[in-house]
Amino acid sequence: MKQDHQHAIGVPISAPPNQSVAIAGEFSSGLCDCFSDCSLCCMTCWCPCITFGRIAEIVDKGSSSCGVSGALYSLLLVLTGCQWIYSCTYRSKLKAQLGMPENSCGDCCTHFWCEACALCQEYRELQHRGYDLALGWQGNEERKNQGMVPPSMAGGMTR
Repeated sequence: MKQDHQHAIGVPISAPPNQSVAIAGEFSSGLCDCFSDCSLCCMTCWCPCITFGRIAEIVDKGSSSCGVSGALYSLLLVLTGCQWIYSCTYRSKLKAQLGMPENSCGDCCTHFWCEACALCQEYRELQHRGYDLALGWQGNEERKNQGMVPPSMAGGMTR
């Protein structure tokens, strides 16, 4: 069943079929495992707005686009330097959807002190759960539904 583009906190993000899921309550990788994916690490260090935008689109289940979220992140970064507050709210949303315990103070500190590490960890978590963040929400939905074939109908009227 295809999910609507509704944002519902507390409704878990379901993994695409045949994908492993981490134990609820913890991330599948550590905060300092940034270098396990060097291309992600480089993208996040030089263009965190892309990493954040991709995370936000998946967490918001397509109700916000990567471009809009990334642009808002960039504006907050350039104008105030407080983009970490915005990204921290998405860490909280992600954790709520995945059934992880909430730690608002810890999450804010994580994003304040190590923004790039936090974004990389969230990105890796969504990848671990089967998402290809470069495809966006719609692309992942299409990929998830790709193997589904509608039931065949019997031809004509027969008795």
